[in-house]
Amino acid sequence: MLRPAEDTREIPELNAAELGAIAHLYRGEIYRSTIWRTRLDNTTNWSIVTLGIALSSTFSSREASALPLILIGMLLAVFLGLEARRYRYFNVWRARARFLETHWYVPILNGKSAKDDAGWRNILAEDYLHPRHHISFVRAAGRRIRRTYIWIIVIQTSAYIGKLAIHPQMAAHLDELIERAEIGPIPGWVVICCGLAYNLCWVVLAVTTYWLDRRAHGTRPSAGGMG
Repeated sequence: MLRPAEDTREIPELNAAELGAIAHLYRGEIYRSTIWRTRLDNTTNWSIVTLGIALSSTFSSREASALPLILIGMLLAVFLGLEARRYRYFNVWRARARFLETHWYVPILNGKSAKDDAGWRNILAEDYLHPRHHISFVRAAGRRIRRTYIWIIVIQTSAYIGKLAIHPQMAAHLDELIERAEIGPIPGWVVICCGLAYNLCWVVLAVTTYWLDRRAHGTRPSAGGMG
């Protein structure tokens, strides 16, 4: 979250050349946010493709192992880490572009002058002078889980449980399903407990960061922050 600059001196009106420069600045911020948005989509595509490969391998035959669906979980964690890092950069450009839209273009469009013209310009200037990420890595990861990865993880978990339940034939009871979860010397109940902990960690991260986002946005002044 950005804070208003301490210097509250009145800022003079922008001339035509300066207005043109800000228009080009806005175009540059939109371009950079679009580039990083594409990078986010690439990481999500990698996750979907690798999950599809794991599903194809696991359900290719009755004798195929469910291990690929477990390994893909670790790969999803890696992709999520990459995507959270990219989201932090994307959020910088997105926030700046949105800030210009709400504090500069909106007054132009509705014909009402901004009440805090000096305030928002100071905030934006401070962000350019001392650039930094607007959200933490953990909050970025939580956002990506809630918006994208939760569905990928649900499909992965459902497929894993389905594999244990139907291959090589329908499981007659819970003990049989747990027995099928064995990986070499690792007992099935240990594997299932690890899977439950894995999914619980994502749920806790998603819920916790949602609460942090709500708290940050709820206390942020309408014209006093980005991100």
